Amino acid sequence: MKNRDRIIRYYQGTDQGELAARFIDLADSVLRGRPYAISEFVSPGAIQIGETICAHEKMLQLRVFGGYEGAERVRLAFVDRTYEGAVQYDIQACHIGWDSRYRLLSHRDVLGSLMSMGIERSRFGDILMQESDAIVLLDTVTAQCVCAELHKIAMVTVTVEPYSLKDIVPKQEKVKEIKTTVASLRLDAITASGFGISRTKAAEAIKGERVQVNWLPVQSVSREVQVGDVISLRGKGRMEVADITGISRKGRTGVLLKRYM
Repeated sequence: MKNRDRIIRYYQGTDQGELAARFIDLADSVLRGRPYAISEFVSPGAIQIGETICAHEKMLQLRVFGGYEGAERVRLAFVDRTYEGAVQYDIQACHIGWDSRYRLLSHRDVLGSLMSMGIERSRFGDILMQESDAIVLLDTVTAQCVCAELHKIAMVTVTVEPYSLKDIVPKQEKVKEIKTTVASLRLDAITASGFGISRTKAAEAIKGERVQVNWLPVQSVSREVQVGDVISLRGKGRMEVADITGISRKGRTGVLLKRYM
């Protein structure tokens, strides 16, 4: 593929060079004759890498699917532009149920149990939590393993069975609008205001690689955010910079943040 090294070098600057190389290998396999090639499950930030690759190759197009409408973690398909057939993403949903009278399991509990089985994060997508059950999106091979071998989560007995993708109801996230003013649009200032923590703690989280901007880790506390940026803080969730509303009389910048609960 032309510009392979240039693309990899560019994304190495954002610690995504290895992922870019894997995507390019998939794209190359399509250019050599395959109708399409599918990636592992990736975060939304990886879509930009796929778009960059397809922008350099006119014979390629990018399709994205995570198992249901609105999925956050998705699989990328590099597709030959002349191919008119369906793309098989090999995604299977699993329903995990338990008796909620004994304990309410969390997203972290389900995620930890899957990881403790030796399943890499790239092998499964979103985990959709409800009060007494959860839906997990996985590749088809991993789904078979989970259905057969997952019996307990955090000492709670669970049942696991295949679930139809068509029956998944897109998650309805609650959004809290936060109107605030900040001294500057630095990442530490916005993180502190949006998540309700001190600026010192925000800076520590950023330096400790617990903060991501547009699903990519950032260690610069002074990075300026822009409208549309999605900022996530491990353990606190994520928010979007929805608008910059102007400058106050005291010289502070007004910001509208949308925090997803």
